[in-house]
Amino acid sequence: MADRLARSLRPARRLARIQHDEDREAAPETTMETRLPVQPPPAVEKSVVDAAVYRDGRRTRTPATLTEAYEQLPHGDGTLAWIGLYRPSEAQLHSAAEAFGLHELAVEDAVVAHQRPKLERYGDTLFVVLRAARYLDDVEEVNFGELHLFVGPGFVLTVRHGQSPDIGRVRRRLEDDPDLLRLGPEAVLYAILDAVVDGYAPVVAGLQNDIDEIETQVFGGDPNASRRTYELSREVVEFQRATRPLLGMLRGLQAGFEKYDTNEELQRYLRDVADHATTVAERVDGFRQALTDILTVNATLVSQAQNEEMKALAQASNAQNDELKKASSWAAILFAPTVIGGIYGMNFDTMPELHWAFGYPFAIFLMGVVCVVLYLIFKRRDWL
Repeated sequence: MADRLARSLRPARRLARIQHDEDREAAPETTMETRLPVQPPPAVEKSVVDAAVYRDGRRTRTPATLTEAYEQLPHGDGTLAWIGLYRPSEAQLHSAAEAFGLHELAVEDAVVAHQRPKLERYGDTLFVVLRAARYLDDVEEVNFGELHLFVGPGFVLTVRHGQSPDIGRVRRRLEDDPDLLRLGPEAVLYAILDAVVDGYAPVVAGLQNDIDEIETQVFGGDPNASRRTYELSREVVEFQRATRPLLGMLRGLQAGFEKYDTNEELQRYLRDVADHATTVAERVDGFRQALTDILTVNATLVSQAQNEEMKALAQASNAQNDELKKASSWAAILFAPTVIGGIYGMNFDTMPELHWAFGYPFAIFLMGVVCVVLYLIFKRRDWL
């Protein structure tokens, strides 16, 4: 695909243009060897994971440094240069940009990292950003790694930020299948996409297991279920942001493969990757909805439990009020004769009732009447 886009653009001609620009600032006889030092500073080369030149699907040269890799760039004779970088420095990326003619905006994205998954075209070069993922079951977190790919005529440059994906494994797989690797940069792009999408399967399985556990927790009345559900929902949302853009990217690549008559077998492989990506996206959408439903159910159950607790507290309060009413009623009933007895118990000689023959029976009768009246009143009000 990339060869058809710009056959006239070759890395060697880019190097010649870069050399010409530098010649105007340096001596007229400056050569490639003097422009690119044979022994670059270690800080620039330490991020090179692997660099190789392939011919007909087989490794022919393994440059020790980026400088050597640039000097051995293919010249349209069926060779492919594949350079893998891990967390490269800004200087290293800019040197790669000069050698491969990469657009400055794409290079800026690769330096900064933390980009959303996307597919962009700069001239004859594709710039692809992927987010690989792996699930840390112990802490229930999705760990992401970011991968940037520059795919152009006769070259692939991979820039990895994070532990995943394992590009070395992808390289070994392709080297074990020369028939696939000889298809060029498109084959490398397909293999990396396939590895990233396949890496989503364990994440999906891990999330599914944890969601099943949360459902058991919710209906078991575990008070920690709400927090766990919320935290897992955040992981699912982040995973969805990594997987959902892939669908549009793969559709664009499929259209490009068809437009430029890319190998039919490679087109079938890419369709298979797209199918897997669609399945993953649908599963993740289902996870998000399931967790939303779980949160709703959990909130309902918590509300019901709180209502039951409030009802029990209200019943206990009512029972306590009933007891207080009874105690207050009997206290009032007993208080009446106490008052009467206290009045007639005072030591005064001028109290008429003290010398009255019916004084004592009258006092007893009065106590009884007051007690009966109070009892009837409290009984009527359901205090007794």
